[in-house]
Amino acid sequence: METIEWSGFLKVELRVGRIIAAEAFPEARKPAYRLKIDFGPEIGIRKSSAQITALYSPEELIGKQVVAVVNFPEKQIGPIMSQCLVTGFHDASGNVSLCVPEHEVPLGTRLM
Repeated sequence: METIEWSGFLKVELRVGRIIAAEAFPEARKPAYRLKIDFGPEIGIRKSSAQITALYSPEELIGKQVVAVVNFPEKQIGPIMSQCLVTGFHDASGNVSLCVPEHEVPLGTRLM
């Protein structure tokens, strides 16, 4: 494992947002959802895609808080421009489980 300096970690903007829209993303190479995530007034609403269809339905994602990287450059994913990277962990079956705060926190809060 490569070690990094604290200053390197500080460059990554991991922020809490709330999923406000989730829908199937049939154009994706692997099953995925298109997401709209509200990060509060400072950052606003960002679009992303996430390969989380095995563990989540679009209906249960609405209102869920998630942790995402908000300072990567935008990336074209099929017909959408992804504006953030939603974080998660692979379970024993290889399905992605979202990284979420255990308790409600203000939108835009930075992970430290």
